[in-house]
Amino acid sequence: MNNLTKALILVVAVIGIGAALVYWKQNVAVHSAGDFSSITREEVELLIADAAKREPMALKQLADNPDLRKRQLESMKQLLAFASDAQRHGVASKPLNRNELVNIRNEVIAMNYDRSINADKGQMPQFGFISEDQVKAFWAGGDQSQQGFFDKLKNGIGLGKRDNEVAFTKFLDTKVALLAEANPAAKDRPLSDSDKEQAREFFAKIMIYVDEYNDKLAKGEIDETLAKRIGLQVKLQQAQFLARIYSEEVAKRIEVTDEDVAKYIAEHPEFDTSEKRAKAEEILARAKAGEDFAALANEFSEDPGNGPMGEGGEKRGGLYEKITQGQMVKPFEEAALALEPGQIAPQLVETDYGFHIIKLEKKSEQPAAEAPPAAEGQPPAPAQGGITYDARHILISTGYKDESNPFGREVPIKAYVKQKLEEERQKKAIDDIVAANNVQVPDDFSVPEVTDEQMKQMLDAQQPAFGDDGH
Repeated sequence: MNNLTKALILVVAVIGIGAALVYWKQNVAVHSAGDFSSITREEVELLIADAAKREPMALKQLADNPDLRKRQLESMKQLLAFASDAQRHGVASKPLNRNELVNIRNEVIAMNYDRSINADKGQMPQFGFISEDQVKAFWAGGDQSQQGFFDKLKNGIGLGKRDNEVAFTKFLDTKVALLAEANPAAKDRPLSDSDKEQAREFFAKIMIYVDEYNDKLAKGEIDETLAKRIGLQVKLQQAQFLARIYSEEVAKRIEVTDEDVAKYIAEHPEFDTSEKRAKAEEILARAKAGEDFAALANEFSEDPGNGPMGEGGEKRGGLYEKITQGQMVKPFEEAALALEPGQIAPQLVETDYGFHIIKLEKKSEQPAAEAPPAAEGQPPAPAQGGITYDARHILISTGYKDESNPFGREVPIKAYVKQKLEEERQKKAIDDIVAANNVQVPDDFSVPEVTDEQMKQMLDAQQPAFGDDGH
């Protein structure tokens, strides 16, 4: 028990409302992020049993594949370790995140409780069995605008009656703020009255079921398995939320810079490109001396785009036609457009793909035509026209192929090194976080047998209804 909790209990005793402590333990203390230090075999098997009804095929794969079960447990361990580390570093205590952890708990409770009590009542949208009268009563009963001193004091420590309007405002503000963080473009987009009304109804229905569930839970009227399943889903949903936010922070700390890539390449001789540069310089000298550029391209270019056109076709002589401005990488385009038709770039042009020898064949500029009108809500289309050109080039590739990956293809050295460093840093970060948090997971778990009836129900659900094909 932390010092804040002790202080709250002391205040409760002093003002003489000790009986409300039971309410606080059930409805306030549980709203904070849970304990992510472990998941038991019983909890994993509870999750699996719940999934059996929806994903019998996936369950069968788990039953038949011990390695797959081990990978699932390792993924769960990493998830909980990230959530635990996020807690240790104060991510869960930030006001916005703390509010959303409460929202997650409430949403998970309401959705599971809805499915449980209405399972045998037929198809209905989520929370569809809650009536308009219930929603009206919820808002009518939640007005706490006229409060005395002790009511306000109890509210301040989480023991008073909830003000539904204040709670909804906090709910909506939290959702909008999180959306703006995830999508900055949405930051300045105001909510419509319709959006607010839908959110208001959604919030009311969630809280109606949360209050009903908590009341029954306090009276011992909730099935023990349901309560365990809800608690477990809350734990995992909150863990996913914290792990997602925290992983973004970790990603910034382990970001690979251009300087990191350059340093790594300089320290590893296998990435030295001096021999390829020398080869490209020799070919450039021959082209500038007047040798046939197309013939040199067909003999030496390592550009896949110079391959034969069709079966039995000839190579292209390094020719690219009707190139539009902006189509090629910037160093290539700048070098090509600095030339006059027939000229060869006096120096090698280096890009991430290698060393280019460039000859401009033709260049034309068309007047820009008026851009077509943009569709509603879409960015304006670019104006038509501008510079187009034909160019030949010879590429001496500096790409690198990872010999440990037989299916890999040649990629630019910088891209390969950046990906390699990112993967190494990500693995180390994950390993360090897992080691620091010592999350306990089971060695294995049992998978219930998938029945023929479950498989049949799944297959029937996947079949289109009669007449869906339009006949």
